[in-house]
Amino acid sequence: MEALKDVRILDMTHVQAGPTCSQLLAWMGADVIKLEPPHGDATRGQLRDIPNADSLYFTMLNCNKRSITVNMKSPEGKQVFADLVKKCDIIMENFGPGVLDRLGFTWEKIHEINPRIVMGSIKGFGSSGPYADFKAYENVAQAMGGAMSTTGVPDGPPFVTGAQIGDSGTGLHLAIGLLAALHQRNRTGKGQYVEVAMMDGVMNLCRVKWRDHQRLTRGPLAEYSVPTEGLKATPRAGNDSGGGQLGNAIKCKPGGPDDYIYVVVQEAVWEALANRIGPELGMPGLAQDPRFATIGERRKNQNEMWALITRFAANYTKREFMAILNPLDVPCGPIMSTEDLANDEHVRGREMYVELDHPQRGKWWNVGMPIKLSDSPTKIERSPLLGEHTEEILKEVLGYSGERIEKLRSAGAFSATPKKTA
Repeated sequence: MEALKDVRILDMTHVQAGPTCSQLLAWMGADVIKLEPPHGDATRGQLRDIPNADSLYFTMLNCNKRSITVNMKSPEGKQVFADLVKKCDIIMENFGPGVLDRLGFTWEKIHEINPRIVMGSIKGFGSSGPYADFKAYENVAQAMGGAMSTTGVPDGPPFVTGAQIGDSGTGLHLAIGLLAALHQRNRTGKGQYVEVAMMDGVMNLCRVKWRDHQRLTRGPLAEYSVPTEGLKATPRAGNDSGGGQLGNAIKCKPGGPDDYIYVVVQEAVWEALANRIGPELGMPGLAQDPRFATIGERRKNQNEMWALITRFAANYTKREFMAILNPLDVPCGPIMSTEDLANDEHVRGREMYVELDHPQRGKWWNVGMPIKLSDSPTKIERSPLLGEHTEEILKEVLGYSGERIEKLRSAGAFSATPKKTA
């Protein structure tokens, strides 16, 4: 049995942050009912690569869900929504501040309809504080949560990360909060409101940068490859490891944009590494070189050390260099492009890139389930078409008759305009 098989979720979220959360919960067995407005989640049409088909932006974030369309601006649609609230364990939303309130469904009202329901809410900056009414997107959250100021090279502009820590990272935080609240609900019988702000989530993911922020008050950070004396904020430090051990991305042959390998020179592996690369560099005594003999000296002279390692790596591809380093127990990993990962045996073996079929777009690939449960293997199923399960949900979950459904449809409960009768 799936871990969350008996959990039903009413998912009103859209775009990325919320759907990341609900897709993970669906992969763990929850029945996720994606409640969409008549025009659907905006991402269905964003960045389309196939005309008249749901975009990859949508399909890759909404697998294993059922879709129902509800016109929340109609009285009949609001009644359907209220009936669904009564039948669900969790409700999720990531609307702008006040949107649900204006529709007549504050948290207090939802809690009154179903005192056991847990409500999950994603906001850019939360529901309190001077930023509460501001709009946020992925890169805005990275900018305001501390990620951008600490990403990039010291003498260049700040950069956003390739990973969506603002959106998807917030979705992961929400999943944890919802499961905790659900556990408490099962003990107390009372649901609660769970809020995650994108800015807060990014700050949490930048935790080691806050570690260094406070260390700066007691002196420079010796492991950084850039000067930190007198700084009041954690600086950008390129590809420094950010930990006690030294790390960097090393360029390999043939010198393409992704022909790099990330290498961490731990104290315990320096001698073996130096003895392996030294002779080829014409430096057989490299392990005893006073510039690098201790970790303190390597920190002071790390740019020279990286230059030597890069000279050695110029004769090898990233995979060949990895094959040299792994037997020496040197932590390392080639920079994997999306093409590398899409064709990687390890990735395929762990079902982290899976092929699916879709009635509109045909064959496509999705990133797999990163959380592996031994007794609850995940079966990934395609995303739903807009409103695909409307009638099924109304009958199965709410017990509506066919006659009642038709009356609601004619009144415009599921579409932008009432259905015309002959």
